[in-house]
Amino acid sequence: MKVIAAMDSFKGSLSSPEANEAVRKGVKAIFEDADVRTFPMADGGEGTIDALIDGLGGEIRSREVTGPLGGKVNARYGFVNKENLAVIEIAEACGLTLLAENTLDPWRATTYGVGELIRHAYSEGARTFIIGLGGSATNDGGVGMLQAMGYRFLNQDGAPIEPGGGGLKDIQQIIKTEEAAEYDDCDFRVACDVNNVLYGPDGATYVFGPQKGAEEAMLPRLDDALKHYADKTLEKGIDISSVEGGGAAGGLGAAFYGYLDARLEPGIRLVIDLLDLETEIKDADLVITGEGRLDAQTAMGKVPSGLAEAAKKHGVPVIAFGGSLTEDAYTLTENHLDAIFSIQRTPISLKEAMDAEATRFNLEKAVSQVISVVKLDIP
Repeated sequence: MKVIAAMDSFKGSLSSPEANEAVRKGVKAIFEDADVRTFPMADGGEGTIDALIDGLGGEIRSREVTGPLGGKVNARYGFVNKENLAVIEIAEACGLTLLAENTLDPWRATTYGVGELIRHAYSEGARTFIIGLGGSATNDGGVGMLQAMGYRFLNQDGAPIEPGGGGLKDIQQIIKTEEAAEYDDCDFRVACDVNNVLYGPDGATYVFGPQKGAEEAMLPRLDDALKHYADKTLEKGIDISSVEGGGAAGGLGAAFYGYLDARLEPGIRLVIDLLDLETEIKDADLVITGEGRLDAQTAMGKVPSGLAEAAKKHGVPVIAFGGSLTEDAYTLTENHLDAIFSIQRTPISLKEAMDAEATRFNLEKAVSQVISVVKLDIP
């Protein structure tokens, strides 16, 4: 019996590898000779570095870079030397979690640190980049990142524009320097799970700006600044105004697509492809996956639904386990998963449910009981 264990993390409780180990033990408790192959998983957001570096045999590196409001932060990125590959989560350099709620300021917040991470990885030999978008505190259209990589965005006086989303309104000239051209030989694959465009009612500012601290009066100003940026970019022959995903991470999606010729891809599909997981699934008997909470949103590009899509091509059943299940989670079995289960065995508080040891125990035992049913093989 070959089983693929590919769990997302149970945030606040278990990492993806820890969850996979609990699954492995649960299966082995019933089928001692089962071939259980574990794959750490993420959907392109938090945990992508760890999942891919573990799966690809790389290492974690750290670099001091410019944070969202200009102070220095220590940011991690993954590096796979044999592949000349770097894995970067943009939130490490410009994420919401780097700022206190009362300091959020998309008018000033910059993505400059993301560019510094890319630049450092490039100097170390990276030529392929996997970028995880999500969780940014910024709305600068990725201009800060591009500046760190050598692009010049100048105002009417020929001086660099101010950092942040507000500075975009002053762009009058865009210059691609020789330093910026160095990245022309790089391949950028961007995990992007939203289809919002750069500006407008469904753009970066109006959809995501409020959670980044933008007050209502600021929204039209930030949106106009992004439009101005797109108009000036179009003068260079680059259209970033209508690309799906361009509004991701405050417009970083647009910058990667237009200036770095990146491919914007669903995060889970990208991870499955990089780990060559579909090849392993082809001859498997069962795929076990899951995450902290299973709900209707799980179908929208999360790890369990992505694995189900891959497994269905080969007729392999997929079972998912969650720390909790919402009422609408059961719709997942209509088009995606074959079965879903909660790991909770008794009514408990959220604090108790988040305990790592309890989560590990409950997941292992829930898996073993489901596998026990499989073993019955009732005719």
